[in-house]
Amino acid sequence: MNPLVPPGVYAPQEDTDLLVGALSEEPLAPGAHVLDVGTGSGALALAAARRGSRVTAVDVSWRAVCTARVNAWLAGLPLHIRRGNLFAPVRGQSFDLILSNPPYVPTPKDHVAPRGAARAWDAGGDGRLVVDRICREAPDLLRPGGVLLMVHSALSGPDRTLDRLRTAGLKAAVTGRRRIALGPVLRTRERWLRKQGLLSAAEEKEELVIVRAELPV
Repeated sequence: MNPLVPPGVYAPQEDTDLLVGALSEEPLAPGAHVLDVGTGSGALALAAARRGSRVTAVDVSWRAVCTARVNAWLAGLPLHIRRGNLFAPVRGQSFDLILSNPPYVPTPKDHVAPRGAARAWDAGGDGRLVVDRICREAPDLLRPGGVLLMVHSALSGPDRTLDRLRTAGLKAAVTGRRRIALGPVLRTRERWLRKQGLLSAAEEKEELVIVRAELPV
């Protein structure tokens, strides 16, 4: 069943699908504790709940929180859904798996805080405003042997993501890639992205990557 997605809530797209595929390849023990940070419509959280996991989902948007709650009810799946900024609602807890499809689109309005629906994709001039926070904060919430699965654009510097996660003591690698047509947001910024050198003159597609990072036992 496709989730309900009202206006103002991020609709599952290619990046969501890529991350769901990565989730399906993770060996999860029954009752594993999973965190979906930036849950949006709850699509990833519900995919984890269908595996028999105990899932906590977090989003900063009240509209997204309400949407995820409705979708959990419609699917008949138990989700613990909290409103808050990234990991703030789950401080002191630990998880076997953390899922994240964070905002990662570079924006020329680097000095302007994103508002409304744009909070789901705008992520500063280099696209790393939220990704870097996840790299800093997620390791402290992983149990030994726990895994972080995160999707973001190659425009946002996957090598920097790997470096930060490895510096934090995790084993990190890019485990999935997919090239997709430029979406409507990137198309509106295409000229700026090329000027910044983030998108070459010949590139007509965006590459999405899955970053998998594991905390050693």
